[in-house]
Amino acid sequence: MRNAFADEVTSLVQEKDNLVLLSGDIGNRLFDKFKEKAGPRFLNCGVAEANMVSMASGLAMSGMRPITYTITQFMTSRCLEQIRDDVCYQNVPVIIVGVGSGLGYASLGPTHHSCEDIAFMRALPNMTVTCPGDALEVRAILRQATAHDGPVYMRLGKKNEPVIHESVPDITLGRGLMLREGDDVALFTTGSTLPLAVKVADKLSSKNVTTRLVSMHTVKPLDTDLIEQSFKSKRVVVTLEEHSLIGGLGAAFAEWMADNGPQKAGLYRVGTSDEFLDKSGGVAYARFHFGITEEAIVSGVLYRLNSSANASVHAQPS
Repeated sequence: MRNAFADEVTSLVQEKDNLVLLSGDIGNRLFDKFKEKAGPRFLNCGVAEANMVSMASGLAMSGMRPITYTITQFMTSRCLEQIRDDVCYQNVPVIIVGVGSGLGYASLGPTHHSCEDIAFMRALPNMTVTCPGDALEVRAILRQATAHDGPVYMRLGKKNEPVIHESVPDITLGRGLMLREGDDVALFTTGSTLPLAVKVADKLSSKNVTTRLVSMHTVKPLDTDLIEQSFKSKRVVVTLEEHSLIGGLGAAFAEWMADNGPQKAGLYRVGTSDEFLDKSGGVAYARFHFGITEEAIVSGVLYRLNSSANASVHAQPS
C-alpha cells in the first residue's frame, strides 16, 4: 500500500499546485520521485509528529492541501491533541496518513501496533475515516481525499498486501464497495483484511453459504443504507478488521444496531481483543493470536448460521 500511496501522491503533486507532503522522518527514499518532481513541497519534519500536524493545519489555513505521513501509532495517538484541536476543530483539509496500521508492525511489539486508531479518529467531529483494502483502493481514496473539504484520515497497511481489484475501483467516500453478492451472509471488511475476507467468502461458498462481500473503505461516515439493507436481508452480518473490537468497525455496527432496534440478522464481530500483544511474532502470528484467521472466522460464521441465537451480538472468543 505504501508504494501505491507514494506513486499516486507523486502523480497528484504534478496536477495540484497547492499539494504538499509532510513526513515524520520516514519514507525518504520512498518519496525520491516526489522530490524530483516537487522537491520544495516535501517537508521532512523529523521525529516531531505533533509539530508536523500543527504545521499542516497552518498550511491548510493558508490555502495549501497538506498530507502528513508516518507510522500509524505515531501519527494518531502521539498527535491526538493536535489532530483534534488544530485540524478537526478548525475543520481544515488536512489528509492524515498512517502506515503499517493494525498489526502491520507486529514484530516490533505493542509500541508499534495500532489497534485503537479507528476509535480515536472516528470519535473526532469533522473527521472522515478511510481504510483502503488494497493498493488500488489507496489510489482511489487518495484522489477522493484531495478533493474533500475537511479532514481525512487514511489508514494504510505496510507493504506486499495482495491486490484484489483488477483496476482502480470507482469509490465514493461514505459508500461501501460491494465486491460480490450472496443470500446468506453479509461480510463487511475494512482495511488490510480485505484479502482475508475474500478467502473467507470463497471458503463459505464451498460449503454452500453465499456471501455479500463489502469493502467498507470508509468507516466514518458509515454507509447506513447498505448496513440496514444487509441486516434486513441476510442471516448473519460479519465485520472483519485488524483493530480492537472496542471502537472500530464492529463497534460502529453495534452502535447502529442499538440505535435502530432488533434486526433480522445477528452481528458477528471479528477483531483484536482488549489486550496488548506482548509476544514476539509476525503478522500471521499476531492474527492467529487474535483469531483473525480464515479457519476461525468460517467456523464462527457457520456456528451462528446454525445457532438459534442469531439475533444477539457476538464477538469471537479471545
